[in-house]
Amino acid sequence: MTFQNPMKTPVGFWSSSPERHSLLEDIQGVAAGSMLAALGVTLLATAQLMVGGTAGLGFLLRYSTGISFGAAFFILNLPFYWLAYRRLGLAFTVKTFAAVALTAILTSILPQLITVSSVEPITAAVFGGLLMGCGMLVLFRHRASLGGFGILALYLQDRFGWRAGFVQLGLDCVVLILSFFVASPAVIACSVLAAVTLNLTLAINHRADRYIVR
Repeated sequence: MTFQNPMKTPVGFWSSSPERHSLLEDIQGVAAGSMLAALGVTLLATAQLMVGGTAGLGFLLRYSTGISFGAAFFILNLPFYWLAYRRLGLAFTVKTFAAVALTAILTSILPQLITVSSVEPITAAVFGGLLMGCGMLVLFRHRASLGGFGILALYLQDRFGWRAGFVQLGLDCVVLILSFFVASPAVIACSVLAAVTLNLTLAINHRADRYIVR
């Protein structure tokens, strides 16, 4: 008589395994991560802080060349999506597209649903960075990201074992240094604090050898 190992049940829409998330779990994870990230972006934007990543580069190009943010953001992300597809797979790329789209939609409508008249910049940096970090942590654990530097950070972690949080922190700091050309030192200082909070959250809580579910 052959007994079926209960830990080897097929993965489907509802069921999962110790090694793989179910489709329902991935949907919930992408939605939850996007919601947390969008709320963090809303706090940072209320305090008029800069952001890192390809979004920050998009703002820099807009301020320096006049190109629209949407066009700049789309163009800057193209090589990262190619890298995601070639190195991290179709499933990762599709989930990342979904996370980016949902975050963009939520970021545009949250100010109409949640009224925040003012936020002290340091408070916005800490709580906004923490919320974005937690959102990205959820996405990373479901093999997704918010595009751009997040894709590169995950690839380098998978390829070389470099901590994704530290990689993204370094890249974000480069963007924030460039931001000195378009923002005040006080805004830059609080933006750096937000980037440090976000990426330390990732670096401390996300390690591929501790969390192996796909």
